Amino acid sequence: MKAPLLVRFFHPEVGPGVGLQDEQTVYDVSDRWPTIAAWLRSSTGRVEEAIADLRGAGAAAKRKFPANAFAQVPSQGRMHWLPPVDLQEVWAAGVTYERSREARQEEAIDGGDIYARVYEAARPELFFKANGQRVIGPGGDVGIRADARWNVPEPELGLVINPALEIVGMVAGNDMSSRDIEGENPLYLPQAKVYKGSCSLGPGLVLGRIENEWPRLGIELHIERDGHEMFSGKTHTDHMHRRPDELVKYLGRSQEFPDGVVLLTGAGVVPLDDFTLQPGDKITITIDNVGQLENRVKIV
Repeated sequence: MKAPLLVRFFHPEVGPGVGLQDEQTVYDVSDRWPTIAAWLRSSTGRVEEAIADLRGAGAAAKRKFPANAFAQVPSQGRMHWLPPVDLQEVWAAGVTYERSREARQEEAIDGGDIYARVYEAARPELFFKANGQRVIGPGGDVGIRADARWNVPEPELGLVINPALEIVGMVAGNDMSSRDIEGENPLYLPQAKVYKGSCSLGPGLVLGRIENEWPRLGIELHIERDGHEMFSGKTHTDHMHRRPDELVKYLGRSQEFPDGVVLLTGAGVVPLDDFTLQPGDKITITIDNVGQLENRVKIV
């Protein structure tokens, strides 16, 4: 049976809603779970049962919409997709692929020994990325900093985690980064990573329990400018240096997430050093069995 897709949407008549997408139909389950947080809380200690509840609510839904009726670019006057988070925080893990270690060392003015050390260390690099209100959804505009010269997208598999730190699903994510700012000094990481429009997620949350093994998924990144492909690259979760349960265990140390959390798990695809994003570029991130996330770029 295909994994259920939990989505958020905007309807001009009813406002924001939560839906279950099954193939080409979206079933409105907002009456049962008005927020993504509500469903995540309901899944605590009972992930499979909560997924079954969602399927049942979809079957009994009073409202349903064709998926192709949703605008691909957000518009207040039309139905459109919203980012599939609301009250959750988004965190990110760094240096989880060998390629990301190499890229961070290449960008660093001092040679980046700090990144080689964290790649081998027991404790992973984890950092706050965005709260739910600041996440960009499908078709929205991600940002590049006006004070940065070297900006890239980072395609990442996101783990969807409930308040009990159980991994209940996956989502495609974009961890936008200003490589020149971070390369100047590792202490500038928050400025390189956390700013307006720096995080996008979508199209929805693919639900299903994950424990200590990565699902075997290909991850692709494509960047277009004026209709021409500027960069294309791919990686695979087989190249991940850390396990999913390992990352979540460290994320949960001395932390609590009463509404759930999303953890981006690192980038194994990094554009070449002579590439930087420009306004109007189209970024497409595709993850096998998870979905395709498209965004345009603007200066913020």
